[in-house]
Amino acid sequence: MQHIHNIRKKIGEYFLKIELNRLNRKSLFKGFNLSNSIAVLFNASDKTEFELVKKYIKYLRDSNKKVKCIGYFYEKEVPEMVYSKNEFDFFSKKDLNWHLKPMSPFVSSFIEEEYDILIDFNLKNDFPLHYISSLSKAKFKIGNFTNDSTLYDLMIEMEDGKDLKYFMKNVDHYLLQLNVKSPTTVADSIENSNKKNNSNKK
Repeated sequence: MQHIHNIRKKIGEYFLKIELNRLNRKSLFKGFNLSNSIAVLFNASDKTEFELVKKYIKYLRDSNKKVKCIGYFYEKEVPEMVYSKNEFDFFSKKDLNWHLKPMSPFVSSFIEEEYDILIDFNLKNDFPLHYISSLSKAKFKIGNFTNDSTLYDLMIEMEDGKDLKYFMKNVDHYLLQLNVKSPTTVADSIENSNKKNNSNKK
């Protein structure tokens, strides 16, 4: 079964590469304070991570952000539960085509929406979530460190043994550290942050 899954993933990566060649996206960072809309991707099958994500969403809402999340269940069906359709959408294995592309209608809308920030909590690099984050037209993308430097605008390298809570703390740290007074390019934001850090060391 794992062998078949690997073949499906390879084919999925091939088609994803074709779609990425057509992607027209320009990075723009407003800073956390000026950002209004935030998108979140996460693994919904892990109950501990799911609870952490729900708390994080509450934090974002309390910060007056409009939040939209997509969670992926490894199971064949999305389990019955009570949740806000305004904030959450879920898909499962039955919603994937043969090369692991999520086919749920809301996925296309999510990808096309130009959110101010996309936070990808897909630390296990599940391909269906990777597909969405790769093609998302969000203006500023944050995710786990990867060798593909084009995937995210800000990558956070995880230390061995660290979990999602550690990742979230680092996301918060860098979002606040990179805060700007007006929209700017990602490179300028990082340069300004480095200048600020050097100034604080003097």
